Amino acid sequence: MQKLFSDKKTRVVALLVVIAALTRLLPHPLNFSPIGAIALFGGCYIADKRMAFLLPLSTMLLSDIMLQLINGTGFHPTIVWVYGSFAVITFLGFLLRGREQRQTIMVASLVGSILFFIITNFGQWATGYYGFGAGSLTTSFVQAIPFFRGTVMGDLFYNLLLFGSFAIIKWRFPSWIKSESRS
Repeated sequence: MQKLFSDKKTRVVALLVVIAALTRLLPHPLNFSPIGAIALFGGCYIADKRMAFLLPLSTMLLSDIMLQLINGTGFHPTIVWVYGSFAVITFLGFLLRGREQRQTIMVASLVGSILFFIITNFGQWATGYYGFGAGSLTTSFVQAIPFFRGTVMGDLFYNLLLFGSFAIIKWRFPSWIKSESRS
C-alpha cells in the first residue's frame, strides 16, 4: 500500500478525493454529491488502474459507513448498482486521460451523470421496488427525474472543484505533482 502512495501525484489526488468525500457528510440538496466527480477524477489521474478503482470506491464506502452511523442513510438495497455506476464512471476517467480540457471534462461529467441515472434507476427497478413489469421500469425512471438535476449539478460542481484544484496545484506547486526521477 505504501508503494501505491509513494508517487506525489497520487498523494495529491488522494487528498483531494478524501476532502471531496467528506463533503458528503455536510447538508446538501438531494443527489448533489461528489461521488461521480470522485470516480471521474480518480480514473483520470491515478496511474495505477487498480488504485484508480480502489481509492474512490473505498472513500465512498467509508463515507457510506459514516453516513449510516450518523443518520442511517449510508446503505440501501440499490447500493450495488451505485457502486457499479461508480466503477463505470472511473473507467470513463481512463478515457479522459490526456484530454483534460474544460470541454472534455464537462462532457465526461454529463455522460457520467447520465450513466449514473441509467444504471441506478435500472437497479431500482431490478430490486423490485416498483414491481417487475415494463410499466414499473418506466415508473422507476420517471420517479427519478427530479433527482437528476442534483446529480448533474453536483457532478459539474465537484468536477470543477477537483479538476480545477488539481490544475492550480500543478501550476502553482509543480513539485507537489512531479514524480521523483530514479537514476
